[in-house]
Amino acid sequence: MISAILKILVIDELNSRAGDICAGLALAGHQVVAVLADSNDLAAQVSRIRPDVILIDTEAPSRDTLEHLAIMERDMPRPVLIFAQESDNETIRSAIRAGVAAYVVDGLEPGRLQPVIAVAVARFEAHQALKQELLAATKKLSDRKLIDRAKGILMKSRGLDEDAAYVALRRLAMDRSQQLAAAAKDVVDMARLLL
Repeated sequence: MISAILKILVIDELNSRAGDICAGLALAGHQVVAVLADSNDLAAQVSRIRPDVILIDTEAPSRDTLEHLAIMERDMPRPVLIFAQESDNETIRSAIRAGVAAYVVDGLEPGRLQPVIAVAVARFEAHQALKQELLAATKKLSDRKLIDRAKGILMKSRGLDEDAAYVALRRLAMDRSQQLAAAAKDVVDMARLLL
């Protein structure tokens, strides 16, 4: 994801601070694609602008901001950095749960922007990879349970042993040009209709 020039969306309620941030980002070699005063329209703005990174500078992230970030994390994940004065542990935990990749306390120094952005992007990419691994493992387990259930139905209805039921299920999948799990779902769905 990381490229030479990142497109960055800046959210800061103070215009004077936002100007300093934009200057620091430009010096770090990045492009500021928009500056927002708040996160109220965040999902729509992210969908429209498609930034690579979101940088928020605030005294403390509001509950609404964290809710907007959580929705965005689910639908359009992006690396999010928050520079804040608030160092309350619960606020930091809430921010991390909302998908924030870096929460930096004691404000923003333009000279620190590049390394903090690099760390946030790397952490975000690692988190996304773990999410994908979890989704793949969950799907594999779900498919395995479905296949076992379909084999059980075939064993009971046709009097087959487990190996023969697997062969029959595999043959059905090949005849229909389906994945094994899709054929298993068809067998389970058909068994429900007949019961």
